[in-house]
Parts: sequence; structure tokens; C-alpha cells
Amino acid sequence: MEDEQILDLFFRRDQAAVEECRARYGPFCSSVAGRVLQSPEDAEECVNDALLRAWNAIPPQRPRSLSAFLAAVTRNLALDRLRENAAQKRGGGEVPLALHELEEAVPAAGSVEEAVEGRLLSESIDRFLRALPEKERRAFLRRYWYLCPVREVAAQGGMSEGAAASLLRRVRNKLKKHLEKEGITL
Repeated sequence: MEDEQILDLFFRRDQAAVEECRARYGPFCSSVAGRVLQSPEDAEECVNDALLRAWNAIPPQRPRSLSAFLAAVTRNLALDRLRENAAQKRGGGEVPLALHELEEAVPAAGSVEEAVEGRLLSESIDRFLRALPEKERRAFLRRYWYLCPVREVAAQGGMSEGAAASLLRRVRNKLKKHLEKEGITL
């Protein structure tokens, strides 16, 4: 089933949309979560949670790319799970719970400024990626968005590991110069 048909199912609130997403994108989303998490069980939970988030977000949203939407949601959930797992190791799960409770009463200092700066950074990186040649853009996204190992970036790009590492280093340097040119300091 094509993405537009799946999106139509979501808009009709037909639960078959979730199963069609799972059939078409389940392995892809598992791969995205698995690159972040060490536990296949945690990765599978992230995929399930991503499908639930898709169900809750579509409608009103209608993603231009269903695969990119699901990948982003899955990746963010996996990163959240990774942070949660690390926090539990440090504080038995109480640290994130306490911080969450505190957030309801006290907003984070500088949160508005940080949100604006984060949005500007995101927009600048989007412009940078759109201007890159396709080979460089694909390598960059595979490595830094999908968190693929360099050997996998190399294999998918048809180059040696050394060439992939060199390409990624050049793209990172280009990104740094781009951000400096736009007045963004990290």
C-alpha cells in the first residue's frame, strides 16, 4: 500500500492504517530505534509508541513523507528511552520523575531563548543540507540522523570506509563554516 493510501486510512480513522504502517515501515523503524538502543525489546516498544504517536498526530497533520515522519518520531522516542535508561542507572528512575514533577511548577530558565535558538539552528542546518550534493547529504543523514556506523555509510554510498570518513569530515567542516557565516555559535 502506498503512503497516500495509508494517510487516507489515518484520516478516515481506520485502524488498518497502523497495521499498514507496521507492515511497510516496521523493520525500518526497528532499525532506526535499534541504532540508538541496545535492547531489541526497547527498540520494539519505541516502534509501537511511534505508531501510536502517528495515530494521534494524523490527522490533523499530514506528513509529506510518512517514512521520514515515522523515522523522526521513532528516533526521538529512542533517544528519550536512552536518556531514561541512563538516568535510571544513575538514580533508580527517581531523577527523571523528580525533574518532570518540577517542570510543572518551575519552567526551565531561558527556555524561550533556547527554543528560539534551537529553531534558528534547525532552519540553518536544513538550508545547509538542501544545498549539499546528494551524495554528501545522504552520507551526512545516514551518519548523524540515522546513526549508522561509518562502515555502513561507506557500503551504502559505494565507497571505502576511509573515503566515507573523509567525506563526513569535509561535510562537518562545511557545516561549521556555514553556521559561523550565519552567526550561529555553539
